[in-house]
Amino acid sequence: MWLQPLLNSICTSGSRSSEVRDTHRQHMEKTGGFPIGIVERLQQGLPIIYPTSTLPALGCLPQSDALDSLFELKKRSKSNIVSLGVCSLEQAAEIVKVPNIAREILAAFPAGSLTLILPAHETLDSRLGGNSVAVRVLADARARELIAVTGPLTATSANPSGEEPVEDCETAAKILDLPKSAALPGKCVGGAPSTLIRWNVPLNASEDSDWTIIRVGKVSAEEIQAWSMQRT
Repeated sequence: MWLQPLLNSICTSGSRSSEVRDTHRQHMEKTGGFPIGIVERLQQGLPIIYPTSTLPALGCLPQSDALDSLFELKKRSKSNIVSLGVCSLEQAAEIVKVPNIAREILAAFPAGSLTLILPAHETLDSRLGGNSVAVRVLADARARELIAVTGPLTATSANPSGEEPVEDCETAAKILDLPKSAALPGKCVGGAPSTLIRWNVPLNASEDSDWTIIRVGKVSAEEIQAWSMQRT
């Protein structure tokens, strides 16, 4: 089947060729890979819901109008930054600087269990972090297929701020008053979110380690520390 090699090619090269992505989208919609119109919904600046290896994510393109819609839907404070989901580090490298140590730490832990805050090539919307952007290489195959087509999407949890998230994508859509067609079907395993860590740029005298843990999740602080010790 040609689809998986195409996906691998897109995610390896970081290609955002509209022709390749349109071909991929048309194939996926014809074969039931994701709901018809879900890509068009994103292109219209509207949010969708997709599965991850932890909880359903609320996704939109990293554009101002789309972020307006997402933050309004979640009732989220503009000061609370959202992360971006990517299908590979190569795709992430279009947005942020990816040091070799980022590749090392992602290889050491389960796929999708870490979100890395890395320096942006260009200043982005403040709701995405401005000069420092959190990126998560997604593990869920359906999410990776979608993001190979659309490019990076926000990866915040699909629930109103302050409320407990659910595990089923279509249920999350209903809670957020989104149409069923706005959800990429799937039930997530739930549990702790990804662990959020920030890369400390070298030569920063105020930092004494490569990573600062911002939020503990799937990977514990002790596991991060043990990994760091093994490198020295």
